[in-house]
Parts: sequence; structure tokens; C-alpha cells
Amino acid sequence: MTIDISGFPAHLLVAYAAYFIGTASPGPSNVAIMGTAMNAGRIPALVLASGILAGSLLWGLLAALGLSTVLATYSSVLVAMKILGGLYLLWLAWKSARSAISRNAAMASGLTPNPSSHFRTFLRGATMHLTNPKAIFVWLSIVTLALPPNAKNSDALLVVAGCSVIGAGVFGSYAIAFSAPFARFAYQALRRWLDGALAMAFGYAGIRMLLFKAPGT
Repeated sequence: MTIDISGFPAHLLVAYAAYFIGTASPGPSNVAIMGTAMNAGRIPALVLASGILAGSLLWGLLAALGLSTVLATYSSVLVAMKILGGLYLLWLAWKSARSAISRNAAMASGLTPNPSSHFRTFLRGATMHLTNPKAIFVWLSIVTLALPPNAKNSDALLVVAGCSVIGAGVFGSYAIAFSAPFARFAYQALRRWLDGALAMAFGYAGIRMLLFKAPGT
């Protein structure tokens, strides 16, 4: 069976493709999902992925309603977000580094599968996107690509809805794939090396965010 997309608006396809490439590419969010999946298991990883998706879609809704354009004009707000987001990523880097030098696997990142911590895990995922000023401009670009002139708000919401499906598939796939028994076994065998790699990835992302300059500044 084949799916005919000849009648599907080309600008939507371009926007969806851009969002897919952005979410599937390696980055702090995907690295966090991978680390959580290998360390704590599938459920915590899916909870974290849900928080990341929620934070991303909130920016998407703001972009669809035009509010993120207003926010982007206030440089002081973006600077505060940049500092908070960068420091948060550096904090994650410190936790991973502490785990890497620890001989006790139970201390690894503090991500043991505890149902009472699911809400905090969700907030951790949402915070990664809500404190990322790059997310504003990414969503502004996606909405601009997807919407023709004189588009309605309902058209913008269709873009966000489509991207939510794509994001759920991408983030969920990372959570499921890296929580597989083989991946978790490999993590236990190489925990300190992998946590060291996570520390470097989060540290690099945190420094990049602190040095991030908004377009036009």
C-alpha cells in the first residue's frame, strides 16, 4: 500500500522535515533521554521525553500565536533564559561527571527508577526546552516555513499538532531503543566512560548556550 502525498501542501512537508531533522539530531535533549534510558530504564526515559516534548510544544504554540516573536524582541528576557539554560546544562554535566568518578553505580546521576520522582523528571525535561532561547527561533523558522501569507491561527495549530506527533515518535524511539536490555547492559559495563561522555556533552552544550547570540544581535 502506498500513501499519496501529492495533495499535501509542500510548505507543511518542508516544515515537518525541518522539525524531524532538528529533533532527531544529537543534542542535549536526546543525550539526556539516552542517558536516562540506559541508567534508569524505559519509564523514566519516557517521562523525561514527555517533559521535553511538552516544553518544545509550548514554544511551538507561542510561535503559532505570534507571542514568541514578541518575546524575541526583549533581549533581557532572552539573556536571562540563556544564562539559566546554560547553567542548568552545566549542572547536568557536573552530575554526570560526579557519577563518572564514582565507583558506586547507585549514585549515577540520581536517576534511579522511583515513581515519586516522575514529576521531577518531567519538569527536568520541560526545563531543558523552556530555558533554551534557541527553541524560540527554531519554532519561528518552522512556523514561517509552514505558513503561507494570510494564514489563519488554525493553520499554525495544525503545524504544531503535526510536529507533536513527530516529536513524540522521535523522543519515544530514543527512550525505547536505549532502554533495551542490550543498551542497559552496555551502560552498566561502561558506565563511568559513558557518564564521562555525557558530562562532556552537557558541558559543551551549556557553554554553547551561554555563548549563544540571538539572530540580529
